[in-house]
Amino acid sequence: MDVKVSNFSLILIAAASFVIVVAGMRAAATIVNPFLLSIFFAILFSPLLFWLQRQGVPNALAISLIVLIFLLVVFLLVVFVGRSINSFLQQLPTYQQILSVKMGSLFDWLRSFGWDISKSPLTDYFSPGKAMRMAANLLSGLTGLFTNMFFILLTVIFILLEASAFPRKIQAAFPDPDKTVGHFRTFMESVNRYLAIKTLFSLATGITIWLWLAVVGVDFAPTWGMVAFFLNFVPNIGSIIAAVPAILLAVIQLGVPSALLACLGYAVVNIVFGNILEPRFMGRGLGLSTLVVFISLIFWGWVLGTIGMVLSVPLTMIVKIALASDEETRWIAIMLE
Repeated sequence: MDVKVSNFSLILIAAASFVIVVAGMRAAATIVNPFLLSIFFAILFSPLLFWLQRQGVPNALAISLIVLIFLLVVFLLVVFVGRSINSFLQQLPTYQQILSVKMGSLFDWLRSFGWDISKSPLTDYFSPGKAMRMAANLLSGLTGLFTNMFFILLTVIFILLEASAFPRKIQAAFPDPDKTVGHFRTFMESVNRYLAIKTLFSLATGITIWLWLAVVGVDFAPTWGMVAFFLNFVPNIGSIIAAVPAILLAVIQLGVPSALLACLGYAVVNIVFGNILEPRFMGRGLGLSTLVVFISLIFWGWVLGTIGMVLSVPLTMIVKIALASDEETRWIAIMLE
């Protein structure tokens, strides 16, 4: 007996399925986060793997070289950034206390002009102390990567081992392998191009911020450079989030003039890299609207925590590229721009 299901019922079933999947991802965030990072790194290193294979390098040797590069990057992060993060987290209560004293002095100065904003509800939501605590939570989440690095490395190795054989599996599995392989190749080329360009500009942003803050004299400059690198994957909003704790620390440590210099450095770097150079290399087809960026930041941050915030835009961008690679779903990708 045929049972007709109304469109409304299908929408309810789809919504319920979505809620169940999201709840499952949130509950399993400790497992999902390393796996997503492994996919991210595997996609990032796959062009290098295929280039080495085209040069005649054996698959095992090519993957070994990639693993060495990966371990070298992790070692440099631990040496240059790990200690800086630990020192900042240890001194955070002192910084928060100094910041509270400075904010009290600012409120007293404003009261002398008849502006008493210390009792405003806005001060409970937009507190500099909370901004420092948010930075500490972000850094704690990023340092958690190092504890899962062995699992991430193993997963990356297995993904890269499967990558070379994946086109052959598609040809054996689908009735029209040429069309399927073509869609897959277009999708992967777009994803690789996006991640490669975004990673290079994020790296340039992080190094430039690191050097600028070191020249200004702000403590923990390597830490803020790393924060700028990761949050540069979140366009527009990420640069603001990355700048706030470093500028507040400059106020605490060096005073307002040096904080203004730090703010100027962030503004110049983000204008040059984020608004001039990066869009020129990315092209029109690899962008998201500010609203989509903001919603994805909140959604993935709520589901997966700190790692979800960092990967929010790359995850959404990969979904958009997948939608754009098919004529039937291209309209959805256009709506996300």
